[in-house]
Amino acid sequence: MEISNYLAVDLGATSGRTVLATFDGQKIEMRELTRFKNPMIPMGGHMFWDIAGLYNEVLLGLRKVADEGIHLDSIGIDTWGCDFSYFGNDGQLLGMPYCYRDSHTEGAQEKFFERMPAEEVYRRTGIQFMDFNSLFQLDTIKRNGGSALEAADKILFIPDALMFMLTGKAVCEYTVASTSQMLNPVTGDLDEEILKTLGIPRERFGKLTQPGTVVGQLTPQVQEFTGLPAIDVIAVAGHDTGSAVAAVPAENEEYAYLSCGTWSLLGIETPDAIITDESFRQNFTNEGGIEGTTRFLKNICGLWIFEQCRKEFKDAPEGVAELVALCDTTDFGSLIDPDAACFSHPASMTAAINDYCTKTGQAVPQTPAEYCRLIFRSLALRYRQVVEILASMAPFSIKKLHVIGGGSLNKYLMQYAANSLDMPVICGPVEGTALGNVLMQIKSAGKVETLSQMRAISAASVELKTYHPQDTEEWNRAYTDFLDVQKRYNNQ
Repeated sequence: MEISNYLAVDLGATSGRTVLATFDGQKIEMRELTRFKNPMIPMGGHMFWDIAGLYNEVLLGLRKVADEGIHLDSIGIDTWGCDFSYFGNDGQLLGMPYCYRDSHTEGAQEKFFERMPAEEVYRRTGIQFMDFNSLFQLDTIKRNGGSALEAADKILFIPDALMFMLTGKAVCEYTVASTSQMLNPVTGDLDEEILKTLGIPRERFGKLTQPGTVVGQLTPQVQEFTGLPAIDVIAVAGHDTGSAVAAVPAENEEYAYLSCGTWSLLGIETPDAIITDESFRQNFTNEGGIEGTTRFLKNICGLWIFEQCRKEFKDAPEGVAELVALCDTTDFGSLIDPDAACFSHPASMTAAINDYCTKTGQAVPQTPAEYCRLIFRSLALRYRQVVEILASMAPFSIKKLHVIGGGSLNKYLMQYAANSLDMPVICGPVEGTALGNVLMQIKSAGKVETLSQMRAISAASVELKTYHPQDTEEWNRAYTDFLDVQKRYNNQ
């Protein structure tokens, strides 16, 4: 098979990059072309994303492709979920998109539930309840008379917005739309009753589009600016977790996956949505995947806690690996529930941890080493709790955990996870999101036909590392302590 080249634009909630991928018919080799920061912008009392700045970075990545004389077969874009941009009827960008971590949606769920009960919202969408879901963002902005929303002709999720800016074609890609709590997995489109309750007509969103669809080609203006020809832009799995899970090199269905980064997204892949009284009670979510699959999962507040603490550490190693290795220097035993609301966006993460420990009668950490050990052990124990709940609802046995994303390089967290779960933890690919993005482009080009073929390519393209359980009796005791700490905090 001839060599083909693809560009993956992979945007996260703290940074972004453009990645060049080369496919030889058997495996994929990837090279990072550009990397850039994606900071939250404080303005007017709120937090926003610089969508124009991100678009410019995408253009610069495309220009670098042209400068290197690379023949590009297609382009795909994946980003985080829930957030969205507005465009006027002349195609112009209207304002900056709100950041999902902005506090303006606090209490938004209860206000919406006055018009549609939570049980009905879940029955229609199967999505877990979080203040920042697109549904509650839009309802909040509408209630507050947001000027950009009132003027908007199009409301596009972030990957769809960037594809619109590149091609002039407006779509609503399925996987990212599924994060909004407005998509009905049974009908496969945005839910009419939810939109009616929200008071926003369906036509203001793009056409529902499945992963693998050619959205359009680079506009003449973009071609002139970048020096590239009219290249296809593909709607990959636009939600970054959807792309990452597509790259999981699993041999069968008997696994759970963990997309480990700022968020820990822990779930299973099923043929159909799981929408039951129990999944509602446990607040699990059903997000759209490729090939008609559903990602049944739970969002866990992952390495966000570590990243925020790291900013506050003084006289500690600057490198992440060196800082993480401090776990070897302490046996500090206090624990937290990473999903407690107090860790969502505190003014000081270390102060929030200290307060949690005090309220639960535990020792307060004093050193970076103690904070690191507390965070990673607590995350590993929370993983066990969520996997146990998943196992009670899964249509198959869960025998291993596949970990994808940058967090898979954290050998302490990964070993702790294996110990806590008492099952093998298989790490890789690290660059799962970009790899899944590229795999979807390859499938769109007709070079592979099935998800299993995509995963075989993934396995051939990366090195995997497996962690096996250790000290399981000690970790069983720690799990009992974790549940007790969680209960004490919740019963305050």
